[in-house]
Amino acid sequence: MKFVSKSFEPLGNNKYKLTGDLTIRDITKPVVFDVTYGGMVNAMGGTHVGFKAKTSIDRFDFNLKWDKTTEAGGLVVGKNIDITINIDMKKV
Repeated sequence: MKFVSKSFEPLGNNKYKLTGDLTIRDITKPVVFDVTYGGMVNAMGGTHVGFKAKTSIDRFDFNLKWDKTTEAGGLVVGKNIDITINIDMKKV
């Protein structure tokens, strides 16, 4: 999995929109992450800032087609997959 950002747009109230191209299994699609700024803290020998980025993708768009049915008839893996990235950046 690889993500290449194209833009990072402030929306106000510590919210941002991160747009870019997500590649999984040699298939590239544009995606938009909803980003929240978590704050800044001085800890562990430096200044850290935190962000959380979230999006949802249709796994079939990336040719992730493996399915397994449970005994009750449900699927083990759903069609839509949530992606959450927790980011901790340290000032150097």
